[in-house]
Amino acid sequence: MTGDNDEESLAETFWAVARRLRHQAKRTLEPWEINPGHGRALAVLLRHGPLRLSALAEHLHIAPRSATEVVDGLQERGLVERQPDPADRRATLVAPTAEGRRVGEAIRVARAAEADRFFGGLDPTDRAELTRILRRLRDD
Repeated sequence: MTGDNDEESLAETFWAVARRLRHQAKRTLEPWEINPGHGRALAVLLRHGPLRLSALAEHLHIAPRSATEVVDGLQERGLVERQPDPADRRATLVAPTAEGRRVGEAIRVARAAEADRFFGGLDPTDRAELTRILRRLRDD
């Protein structure tokens, strides 16, 4: 193969793996009837604590309007609640409820187990190298 074909093959392989991971993530979330966007938002809130909608949108790399829709969906399910920001009475924070923390932790455990199965065929050296490469691509 020549340069262009190598790059195309690399890109196709990368996107095929990304599709598998996306499908796997959806299957992992099915028991909680939660979509990947809601799962990501819940994970961010569990990791960072109560956030303003704008901060949540930044963490998720989505528009603030989209973050409002995500929070509305999570709130309807009883997984998050809006509360006044003690630092600014005009602002609102979004925080996970007790049920949101329970569901979020269960999802975290299930996703970790699924990732172990997915990457389990790689030996420790390959896993470390893949992690290094992906972090470099993420941070460039």
